[in-house]
Amino acid sequence: MTILIDQPQPQLDLLVEEKKLVESQGGFDAPETNAFGHNFRDYSNAESERQKGVEEFYRSQHINQTYDYVKEMRETFTRLDKMEMSIWECCELLNEVVDESDPDLDEPQIQHLLQSAEAIRQDYPDEDWLHLTALIHDLGKVLLLPKFGGLPQWAVVGDTFPLGCAFDESNIHHKYFEENPDSKNTAYNTKNGIYEEGCGLDNVVMSWGHDDYMYLVSKANGSTLPSAALFIIRYHSFYPLHKAGGYTHLMNDEDRENLKWLHVFNKYDLYSKSKVHVDVEKVKPYYISLINKYFPEKLRW
Repeated sequence: MTILIDQPQPQLDLLVEEKKLVESQGGFDAPETNAFGHNFRDYSNAESERQKGVEEFYRSQHINQTYDYVKEMRETFTRLDKMEMSIWECCELLNEVVDESDPDLDEPQIQHLLQSAEAIRQDYPDEDWLHLTALIHDLGKVLLLPKFGGLPQWAVVGDTFPLGCAFDESNIHHKYFEENPDSKNTAYNTKNGIYEEGCGLDNVVMSWGHDDYMYLVSKANGSTLPSAALFIIRYHSFYPLHKAGGYTHLMNDEDRENLKWLHVFNKYDLYSKSKVHVDVEKVKPYYISLINKYFPEKLRW
């Protein structure tokens, strides 16, 4: 099922420009179906057992992700007191993680990281920062592991969205926000809520999850990745924005510039998912070299 969402003309112009940037790179052919033989991000097949689990995930997420909850989580995890380890050690930890919110794949996460990174590397050989961004973009999913607090899936994965303003209808399974306490809070339930139009996404409180956590880890540990990379890490699950065109009124000029690279990245994040595994040991030396270029040897998590 295809859902068409009206978008303001500036957003449409931006999408056209980004589409040209993506299509100028011809090496990676996006498949028509996911690992289960269905359309990618198809949430309409209610009879599928996996889809039922995905919908239940979003029900829990939409009810429990509140402004106060997110502020508490950010305060807790900005301490970065869980452990000290390298980026690659964290990649290996993801062998223990499967994302229950993903309708397209049920593989260990390290394979998704390498599949997306290798696909980008094929089409953008000179943008090594983008290869590394693909490798690390989901590392925040270690929050699911007991040693990081064992947070529930709804607090770690899935689409992200702003708190402190009205829940836009571009969000998947929007109906479940009716049970979120913030939807009844008059300070939060208007279009702008506590924000000013054009305030910039840096000033917006996003739902808590692996995106925001990995962004915090990267910033606090002095990563030298460019701002576009940090934007991708922080907002790659913000599908209501970069796929449906919602919440654009909160963006500033820097956001709009970085969004171009996020749209490039999204093709590889979404469509590279496959049952065909990458040879980890073969590609490991290359990614270790990138890690050493952009990160310290050990990071606080």
